[in-house]
Amino acid sequence: MATYLVLCVVMLKLAIAFGSTPNDTLNEACGGVSLGFGIFQDICPEAEAIIFSWVGKAVSNDPRMAASLLRLHFHDCFVNGCDASILLDDTENFVGEKTAGPNLNSLRGFEVIDAIKSELESVCPQTISCADILATVARDSVVLSGGPAWEVQMGRRDSLSASKEAANNNIPGPNSTVSTLVAMFQNVGLSLNDMVALSGAHTIGKARCSTFSTRLQGTNQNGADINLDFAASLQQLCSGSDSSTTLAHLDLVTPATFDNQYYVNLLSGEGLLPSDQVLVSGNEQTRKIVETYAEDPFVFFEDFKLSMLKMGSLGELTGSNGEIRRNCRSINN
Repeated sequence: MATYLVLCVVMLKLAIAFGSTPNDTLNEACGGVSLGFGIFQDICPEAEAIIFSWVGKAVSNDPRMAASLLRLHFHDCFVNGCDASILLDDTENFVGEKTAGPNLNSLRGFEVIDAIKSELESVCPQTISCADILATVARDSVVLSGGPAWEVQMGRRDSLSASKEAANNNIPGPNSTVSTLVAMFQNVGLSLNDMVALSGAHTIGKARCSTFSTRLQGTNQNGADINLDFAASLQQLCSGSDSSTTLAHLDLVTPATFDNQYYVNLLSGEGLLPSDQVLVSGNEQTRKIVETYAEDPFVFFEDFKLSMLKMGSLGELTGSNGEIRRNCRSINN
């Protein structure tokens, strides 16, 4: 594998130096090469700094953007792996994933990805995939919110299509039971522990009243208990005429900080989404993991990093499969 990676880097450097297409050279030299750490350091050393700078500006202007960018990576990886299919606009040949139920009028941050891709294409054309950008902005969003850092594996390729149907069927919903959550995570190769750790991403971000309406009555259809004072505050927030678009913090205590408060909230009956609260009320195993994370933020951070790396490796678009898009919204001509 090391020999393949060295050859890949050398061929790409030569391609850039002599003006040929790095994407074509990658197809020839890197067939079968899987994800790796630092594989673009020699050919596009500015890449991660460029990405971090754009994410930093976006989060500074809108702190909620950190959660939105992290969510893009999640919703991408759950549909046929981490291949940036989430970013594709509709075409005559397929309906993209942006209008799927879990994504419509919900996903944000596409313009941030566009800006990053534009600068990367001017610095090192067709080298860093849109899928690698999504994985990196997810990490940077966590770091900029006070969470843990980790080295992102690179080498993903971008898909040539998207699937609205798969997005509707594969992305966990806000009213999911524990058994549904476990099944959907297992379907993509993620464990029960991965599911609880990755759910901790809800320590930042917001959700619409319509996504947690069943939490306003004291219990939901899955039997998840709710703190009555918390329920009253949600009822007041969501009682307006525009309740369908009103937003609530997923974590009312430290809404913009990536920490373990999410798990503390669950133990107090203050999980916003039904799919959050059932982690303590619907399964003894998941409750024990929640209790561990609530007691020790270091354990949560370590498990979250490992699960993010595991999720980020989903899919088979590496080597000569797929492509490196020039524009993340459309496949290359």
